[in-house]
Amino acid sequence: MKNIFKIVSLLALTVFFVNCQDDDASFGDIVAPSNLTITAEIVGADASNPNGDGSGLVVLKATANNAISYDFDFGDGLSEVVPSGEVTHRFSLVGLNTYNIVVNAIGSGGNKTSGSITIEVFSSFDDLEAKQLLTGGSGSSKTWYWAAEEIGHLGVGPADGSIGDGFWYPQWYAAQPFEKAGSAESECIYTDQLIFSLDANNQLSYQLDNNGQTYFNGAYESVVGGSAGYDFCYDYDTSGTSLVSLAPTSVDWSVVPDPAFMSRGTVMNFSDGNFMGYYVGTSSYEIIELTESIMRVRCIDLNNPILAWYHTFTTQEPSQGLETIYTNLVWSDEFDTDGAPNPANWTYDLGANGWGNQEVQNYTNNLENAEVANGMLKITAKAAGSGYTSARLKSEGLYEFTYGRVEVRAKLPTGGGTWPAIWMLGADYQTNTWPACGEIDIMEHVGNNQNTIYGTLHYPEAFGGNADGSETIVDTASTEFHNYTVEWTPDVIKIVVDDMVYHTFANTSATPFNNDFFLILNIAMGGTFGGNIDPAFTESSMEIDYVRVYQ
Repeated sequence: MKNIFKIVSLLALTVFFVNCQDDDASFGDIVAPSNLTITAEIVGADASNPNGDGSGLVVLKATANNAISYDFDFGDGLSEVVPSGEVTHRFSLVGLNTYNIVVNAIGSGGNKTSGSITIEVFSSFDDLEAKQLLTGGSGSSKTWYWAAEEIGHLGVGPADGSIGDGFWYPQWYAAQPFEKAGSAESECIYTDQLIFSLDANNQLSYQLDNNGQTYFNGAYESVVGGSAGYDFCYDYDTSGTSLVSLAPTSVDWSVVPDPAFMSRGTVMNFSDGNFMGYYVGTSSYEIIELTESIMRVRCIDLNNPILAWYHTFTTQEPSQGLETIYTNLVWSDEFDTDGAPNPANWTYDLGANGWGNQEVQNYTNNLENAEVANGMLKITAKAAGSGYTSARLKSEGLYEFTYGRVEVRAKLPTGGGTWPAIWMLGADYQTNTWPACGEIDIMEHVGNNQNTIYGTLHYPEAFGGNADGSETIVDTASTEFHNYTVEWTPDVIKIVVDDMVYHTFANTSATPFNNDFFLILNIAMGGTFGGNIDPAFTESSMEIDYVRVYQ
């Protein structure tokens, strides 16, 4: 058992009172705390080691009459509200250091009584390699960014083994690559710059450049007076430099079965309430993995300590630009011959059977619904009496393929109820019924939500209203041409607009996305996704400049 050496008699104790009244300690139900006492017990302190065993742990206790809570300022840049008045704090600055600890005993009506003690604590824990990896070495600084291209760059899981298995990874939620991009509510997170510096005395410091906005967990919006009710980007000043102290982890990682998830065992504590980009109330982050270019950390949600948040950072500034591995053009239609679509490339779906989505259009092979003219394919949806006509072209039986980059340059129709789509379906759909055959929606748009572009994958574990997808905004979707792309590999499927990746799916051998697919171009009307059709709708077209496949 570690020896606890009481040092109360060695401490200089100063107590001073702060009240709303000059003479009285109470006014009605408003009572100021009195008789504040503060004690400190340094873990491992004895006659040979009067300043502790090197762990830096100190048990602090505060008591006062009429106190309902206590606010501790530990003198190392960290603070904590402790209703019980008893807290164990680790002072992690390496060496023998003096700390002035200020305690505010809080009474009813917010009245407080304050006191302070001074202690000397010895801490021997350090992680010089981590400091060097974080900064580039003594006298240097290094900037870190969100690893937005990685699945799980932001995630959450159980804080410990008391809630099921697997507390060492974000099993409850893992953000898809660039999941927070394209929305003013969340995209500010990707502008964060986390700057670590190391001085000649090996003191680690930290600055968060958030470009003026911080992505707040919805439970903490009161910090900035927010009212969104969910995670949101708020204006928040993070200027200034914080000191970073290192401490050993208190989590037992020996139970983790996979060495790939093993913690480094080092915890970073930021002074002045600083944090690592996403605000969940904490200033302490445990390092899970740290290399020259990758940093994975884990922190406990301050208000909800059953939650552990995971962050992944990199030294590479995030970019959504597509870096394709497929550059050899293997199939295309440039639509350079006027008339009906090229029968060597396209056939038709025909009829008006709802197509599984309660759609109301009748698909035809008429020129008025699908025609090539002036270097463009025009697929036109038209009001026809009490109904609607349109076209659905497909390469089924003519061109089917596995893996590659599909790029379609298109301008989209307008009008409530229109539902244009550029997509792919598993070629074995007749014997391997949807969703088992798989579906890749490269682009979907609905006129009732103008300029929102959807990219989606359907497969047995995620289909229909629960499919795997994301959305992005294209402000000129129906007035200008844009490139709609899918990069489809054995390992990953990326859905892209104008070379900007906005949805990424981790492909595996267990998914249906490792077999032949064919292309489909169509405009549906109404249905479960298209929604209500504008009664004034007459006609609108999707114009397609080209369709190209690269491998």
